[in-house]
Amino acid sequence: MRVDARKVDRIAAVILTGVAQMELWVGHAVPGPKLATVPVCLASTATVAFRRQAPLAIGLTCIALNVLRIFLGGAGDSVAIAVSWMCGLYALAVWTDRRGFLIGLAALAAGNALTLLRPPIDPPDAVLFTVIPAVVMLLLRGAVRGRQLRAEALAARAELLEHRASEAVLEERARIARELHDLVAHNVSVMVVQAGAERHALAPEQAATRDTLQSIESTGRQALVEARRLLGMLRREGEDGELQPQPGLARLGELIGQVSRAGLPVELTTEGEPVALPPGIDLCAYRIVQEALTNSLKHAGPARASVAVRYAPRTLELEVRDTGAGAPAGGGGHGLVGMRERVALYGGELEAGPHAGGFTVRARLPLP
Repeated sequence: MRVDARKVDRIAAVILTGVAQMELWVGHAVPGPKLATVPVCLASTATVAFRRQAPLAIGLTCIALNVLRIFLGGAGDSVAIAVSWMCGLYALAVWTDRRGFLIGLAALAAGNALTLLRPPIDPPDAVLFTVIPAVVMLLLRGAVRGRQLRAEALAARAELLEHRASEAVLEERARIARELHDLVAHNVSVMVVQAGAERHALAPEQAATRDTLQSIESTGRQALVEARRLLGMLRREGEDGELQPQPGLARLGELIGQVSRAGLPVELTTEGEPVALPPGIDLCAYRIVQEALTNSLKHAGPARASVAVRYAPRTLELEVRDTGAGAPAGGGGHGLVGMRERVALYGGELEAGPHAGGFTVRARLPLP
């Protein structure tokens, strides 16, 4: 369970306030006239509750209140006031920037110098209570502040990586949507052509069927117009707006030839009886193999790769292995992101990771 640090500070301020008032009224730890020392003590302990929100202001306030208290009745030996003063110096040391820290050190030295005007404070005491706190503040700043800055840098890097991952997911989803809309538009085009051809082939007495086919053809053409508008919104500037047939596993040979000529020898094996795949799954399978081989080509170094396509009764399994250095797939891009999004779209499973002597990507896609 995460502790609320500001709530802890508020609780500490309440406790220190109670202790300081006991020391003020019961003993002689806070010398001076009560009418003046009571509000000074209240203000001193209350600063602990706000030291994280305004460390520079609170640190300077603690130093000023400490000087004022000494002028009112002397240094005294109140534990609660001393703890509050140290909390203020800690805030200056750890939670301020360099400018604020230097201002705090200068204020500490100036405040202690002012106390020399109030006997019986001696110069050695003023120097001692300036040098020792300053050295401790420097040590705290080097240790705690440095660690906090490193933690903040790591948190900022993690946030940046998360933001980039989110952008990658959106980019891949848009790409998948463009490709699927191409598929849908292509199929609708085929339906429109077939409906038109069948309508013209009908006999004159088949008027009802002709009207139905006319309606199908008209609706299909309107759907194509809307699909092209939608594709125009999804495509990036400079991309070809024409609808093109999307690749499938039948074109794996071409892909493997391209990758082999680029410097990564690839062996293709097919297991099981190939079946006709739905266009979306066929495209998904092709893109998974393409992304995996592209990542191997980029990151595996001098290596070899193998692609296995397995047809099971209700599942299509893909496995891409390389013998390279085993760098994470998609280390320089969005390879794994794209593969995961595509597999998730069809309710499949994806495994990717290093193996002895290389990297492996396995995907399972359920078949209807």
